[in-house]
Amino acid sequence: MKNITSMFLANFGTSQLIVIVILALLLFGGKKVPELMKGLGTGLREFKKAAQGDDYEEKKRNEHYKYKEEKKDPTF
Repeated sequence: MKNITSMFLANFGTSQLIVIVILALLLFGGKKVPELMKGLGTGLREFKKAAQGDDYEEKKRNEHYKYKEEKKDPTF
């Protein structure tokens, strides 16, 4: 079953994406599509966070502080 899914995704081209975008615009309208995409992104982010557990939050926090430290203390 996994091979069928990977074959489907491998054959998914630009023309199919264009058709899907046009259908989404026709079905939901221009104002609703950004809201749907935002909801989809939020849902995926929550799923990813739940799947990775506490390690995800800790990793993000560490990356944030590491970036702040690099920004504060530039080396010459």
